[in-house]
Amino acid sequence: MTTPGSPAPFTPLDLQLVLLRRMADHQPGLVEDALRQLGVNRAEMREANRRWQAVLHSPRRQGAGPRYRSLLGPPEHIAERRVGDLTARAATWPVPLWPDLRFEVLTAPGGAVWNEWLVRAPGAPSPAPRTVEELTPWSCTVDETARAFAPARPMEGTAPTRWRLAFTAPDASGRREEHVAEFTWGLFQRLIR
Repeated sequence: MTTPGSPAPFTPLDLQLVLLRRMADHQPGLVEDALRQLGVNRAEMREANRRWQAVLHSPRRQGAGPRYRSLLGPPEHIAERRVGDLTARAATWPVPLWPDLRFEVLTAPGGAVWNEWLVRAPGAPSPAPRTVEELTPWSCTVDETARAFAPARPMEGTAPTRWRLAFTAPDASGRREEHVAEFTWGLFQRLIR
């Protein structure tokens, strides 16, 4: 229960709006469709993002684990994952707008956030594009694209929530070319080359 003057609790809807806010830079039409589906407007999307940023940049900010639990509630699933010589902790939350995806927060020993992005839900079928035309916006995660067009080369993104992959892929006629794909929150947005 919130008291008068206290901030409204962050909800799964708010998380989806935060994800959509950054995706709107590259896929405004898909974001508009998603906002209609969710029954909200751009102002509500901006407000959710403002609240998210305020928590992340608060002088009293909590460690990653408590912060995400306080914002999103208990994770749906927690697992250990080996990353090189270290063991990381992967916590995931459902994202109703994309039922086959989960929001994953990967933390290092000690609780520092290594990564936060969308991943395929366990048991959900993974897309396997064979041509560059089959790589459509919001169809694949970073990992799925890297597997489909191996060997892919990770590149630095243009913002903390953005990633790029360079790879060679055939087009529908079979001609192979170099491409660079851009991802927001781990979900494919567009080809930039």
